Amino acid sequence: MILNMVTVKEITGRGPVDEVTVKITEVTEAREVKGGMLKVADAQGNDETGVITITLWNDDIAKVKQGDTIKIIKGWANEYQGKIQLSAGKFGEIEVVESAP
Repeated sequence: MILNMVTVKEITGRGPVDEVTVKITEVTEAREVKGGMLKVADAQGNDETGVITITLWNDDIAKVKQGDTIKIIKGWANEYQGKIQLSAGKFGEIEVVESAP
């Protein structure tokens, strides 16, 4: 299966995102949702074309830190409060390509 590598600028609306690589510039503190059943944190990621909010769920929160370069494979884009957000979704994965020093 060949994945389509996209840039931040190409991510629009709601739908699947085959593969994108971004550098993490900020990660918020994790918060509990659904009565404490899930944890979520937001990160800001950028490439040469733009900046995007990345939603990190549960175990993915511990994988990512500020300064890391990550690849999201088979992710999902969604629009929330007028802004595009990206996550690994149910079936995707986050891979740390380069760890921050």
